[in-house]
Amino acid sequence: MEIKDITASFSALAQETRLDAFRLLVRHEPEGLAAGEIAQQLGVPHNTLSAHLSVLSRAGWVTSRRQSRSIIYRANLDHMQQTLRFLISDCCAGHPEVCEPFMTAFNGCALTDDKE
Repeated sequence: MEIKDITASFSALAQETRLDAFRLLVRHEPEGLAAGEIAQQLGVPHNTLSAHLSVLSRAGWVTSRRQSRSIIYRANLDHMQQTLRFLISDCCAGHPEVCEPFMTAFNGCALTDDKE
């Protein structure tokens, strides 16, 4: 990834509703959620959510597919992995022990939920 791609990605997540939507979709992997369900769970009007999901989709954070009359959205975990890899790619600078806490934190799905 290049800097311009990363800044566009972070820009898309730098809004509360979009970040909440992405985190909700991560929790519902791999099945995803219908747009209406996302709107309901986040308490956001459908047209507002549609605009937010479009931003996330253009930035690479979500994918969508039509299922009957619904559009099912999923978190793009490959994009998330590439973004995280970009952030820590220069972390070690030849000292792998510096990155060990990051690598340990991302093993499995045992990350703590810091919901407020």
